[in-house]
Amino acid sequence: MNQALAAAQSGAETVSAAPVVAFRNVSIGFDGPMVLDDVSFTVAPGETRVLLGPAGVGKSVLLKLVNGLLRPDEGSIMLFGNEISHMPEEQLFALRTRVGMVFQEGALFDSLTVRDNVAYQLIQERVADDEINQRVRAALRFVELEETFNLFPASLSGGMRRRVAIARAFIRQPDLLLYDSPTGGLDPVTSTTIIELIVKERDVLHTPSLLVTHRIQDALLLCNHRFDEQKGRMVPLPKGETDLGTTFLMLEEGRLIFDGSLQELVRCKDPFVREFLE
Repeated sequence: MNQALAAAQSGAETVSAAPVVAFRNVSIGFDGPMVLDDVSFTVAPGETRVLLGPAGVGKSVLLKLVNGLLRPDEGSIMLFGNEISHMPEEQLFALRTRVGMVFQEGALFDSLTVRDNVAYQLIQERVADDEINQRVRAALRFVELEETFNLFPASLSGGMRRRVAIARAFIRQPDLLLYDSPTGGLDPVTSTTIIELIVKERDVLHTPSLLVTHRIQDALLLCNHRFDEQKGRMVPLPKGETDLGTTFLMLEEGRLIFDGSLQELVRCKDPFVREFLE
């Protein structure tokens, strides 16, 4: 069972648990100007963190550092309690299997069916076909696309491809989900559908998540809604309430200039934050 879900079901307090992710004074510059400069933050069990900022401020680079795909020039990165900044590649493989990633544009393989795209990792691990089929159908049912099982990505809309990518990200019941601009390039209606799936994942599976986006409307939807399992859809929280487990980070030119709740974000006086929100 997913560790975060198990903790939530047992009623365990998550605020005092060890962070799933912890950045400590992380910098990276690719032999040039710093892309990330002295960045520190954590992702707690069961928490959804939304990393805001315009294009080019280092959001995608930060996600690659979380997954060990890049190494920092300075600082420390902890993933599931393991220091990964200088960890050998072969040791990183096992940790990466615990992380689900939704890439920009979905990043599906056009030559594979939806079934094989969603099951890609399981196929590489030589899991039995019957088990693969069962797990893929369950993942597709969660994103309401079970009927696409045997289709190819070319026959799907952009929004459907993004939903398949989300199904692939949590096919192995990850302990952390990373979303890289999951609504990028989508129309407003389809974007809302994708955010609803992320809210569903947050409220039903309780997997800790880090989502990067430049769309403040996505952040507000996440924070102001919950998933109602009886109604089978996302519903607004009562006026004045927000999801306490959804919090925000903001980058400006590689520096972390905000870390806090929606209420704190709205009240923040930083000129860059104000301009972004307005």
